[in-house]
Amino acid sequence: MNRRDFSSVLLASGAGASMLLAGTAAQSQTPVPGEGRDYARIDPPQTPSNTSKVEVLEFFTYACPHCNAFEPIVSPWARSLPADVAFRRVPVNFLFNAENFARTYYSLETIGMVDAMQSKIFYAVHVDKQRLDKPEDVAALVAKNGGDGTKFLAAFKSFSVATSVARAKKIQADYKVEAVPTLTIQGRYYTSPSQAGGGLQSLAVADALIDMVRRKG
Repeated sequence: MNRRDFSSVLLASGAGASMLLAGTAAQSQTPVPGEGRDYARIDPPQTPSNTSKVEVLEFFTYACPHCNAFEPIVSPWARSLPADVAFRRVPVNFLFNAENFARTYYSLETIGMVDAMQSKIFYAVHVDKQRLDKPEDVAALVAKNGGDGTKFLAAFKSFSVATSVARAKKIQADYKVEAVPTLTIQGRYYTSPSQAGGGLQSLAVADALIDMVRRKG
């Protein structure tokens, strides 16, 4: 979802992710991806933060219904990546509540609760229709799910989280990302569910691009 289209799209229902999986499962065998069709080059290419591995970035925001639909398949895919691949999420600074959601993500990362809370934040926004526009609201959700709300709030207000948010804004600008969800591979290529024809297809394209980077070195 891009900045311009968001105002005309309603928040996705909880069925969104299930519909995506059902609609794409039969088409998960993606042929050799074509440049300009399934993926594109990043111009100019960017230097990955981790040059010892193949770096995959997922640009996302909790506000995006398409990111909500993508989450149930991208998370298990990311956990299954081989040891030579480094996966990292980058929250973007557009769509509603962007600054708060970026701080939320990095605060969860700080207290080690991304895996526990990622899907729950999406559910709260897109199913329960909570805006979560105050850090105290997110802290209450964290506490409800077994986390420490006080630690979350301390992280939310910390200099390190502010620095991470500023760095994410720069990365987004450098990569020229204006739509989410978007996957980038080694600072050279990008793909997305909308470009590849579905969530599962975009992951198959990402796998092929990871192999391409390995071969080229």
